[in-house]
Amino acid sequence: MVAKPHGGRLVRRLAGKRERDRLLEEAGEMEKLDLPLYLATDVENIAYGLFSPLEGFLNSEDYNYVLHEMRLSDDTPWTIPIVLDVDEEEASRFSPGDTVVLAHRGQPFAVLDVEEIYSWDKKVHAQLVYKTTDPAHPGVAKTFSAKPLLVGGKILLLRDLENPYSKLTLRPAETRVLFREKGWKTIAGFQTRNVPHLGHEYVQKSALTFMDGLFINPLVGWKKRGDYRDEVIVAAYRALLDHYYPRGSVVFSVTRTPMRYAGPREAVHHAIMRKNYGCTHFIVGRDHAGVGNYYGPYEAQEIFSLFPDLGIQPLFVKEFFYCKKCGGVVNEKICPHPEEYRVRISGTKIRAMIREGKMPPPEMMRPEVAEAVLSFGDPFVE
Repeated sequence: MVAKPHGGRLVRRLAGKRERDRLLEEAGEMEKLDLPLYLATDVENIAYGLFSPLEGFLNSEDYNYVLHEMRLSDDTPWTIPIVLDVDEEEASRFSPGDTVVLAHRGQPFAVLDVEEIYSWDKKVHAQLVYKTTDPAHPGVAKTFSAKPLLVGGKILLLRDLENPYSKLTLRPAETRVLFREKGWKTIAGFQTRNVPHLGHEYVQKSALTFMDGLFINPLVGWKKRGDYRDEVIVAAYRALLDHYYPRGSVVFSVTRTPMRYAGPREAVHHAIMRKNYGCTHFIVGRDHAGVGNYYGPYEAQEIFSLFPDLGIQPLFVKEFFYCKKCGGVVNEKICPHPEEYRVRISGTKIRAMIREGKMPPPEMMRPEVAEAVLSFGDPFVE
């Protein structure tokens, strides 16, 4: 059975045609905030229910609960603060009770009913969300460069943002219908920001062995330098799915939302998103949503013990490797052979090979996937 939405109902903050036309006509007379893409996609994801039960940007009460308790003020599990930052000049132009137009690149696409304007302590935020205040951490750096005030309030989407991946984008209401039409009662969600190597395939197929279906859902949007570009991830997965998966066993859809690199907290956040898509299970691998050495290798799995009421079942995966003796990808739980037989599937090593224009060995990556990645002259975010 498709999982119930987080909080009990799928949020839908979409303006009807008459209301949309009226608000767009009035937009020229209203105060406006122009949002960067990563914040604009947060608005869109709230509107389509991906961040259910949120209906807008957090007010101070919910923000502080999320920061300190990893729950909303009504006790619903929630680990990542979804906030809108503004500076003093912007905040001086409106007050609680006002409706503000939200634009991207000058084009109005939503409105925000302002409930509250409040300050935040960026160091406390960074320490609690990222477990560090080191500005070398990309999430911390983004926090420290943010504006000094936060605005809370419900949003209403007037029109979709331009999306180069619109044909590969499914909304939660759509995936839920699709999963039901397929007759899937158990669905494993797989989150990724990387191109697939053999270890990813092993994890996905291990889950698919016991599930009715698999939902592969890469994030596209803001990432740090050195991550794979969005179009490279999409091309790599197309190659993998075309050559190595039975038809009808996988639903593939991208989600536009930024990586936050918050490790354990973000692993729970990613699970909640897939729950809202309708997944009953969520795959959590080694150092999920991690970066550098800020988190323990399995810390992102351990945090789930704090959320028995999450409503989606995590599937924990240990480190995997290719064993020459076993003749395939395995993990330490099922492989008895010593290190000399093991080929570690290192994303860092694969990146280094690709940067040099070399094909990763078949013990690490399918040749069709490697060819797809190498077909791009510059596969990484610079």
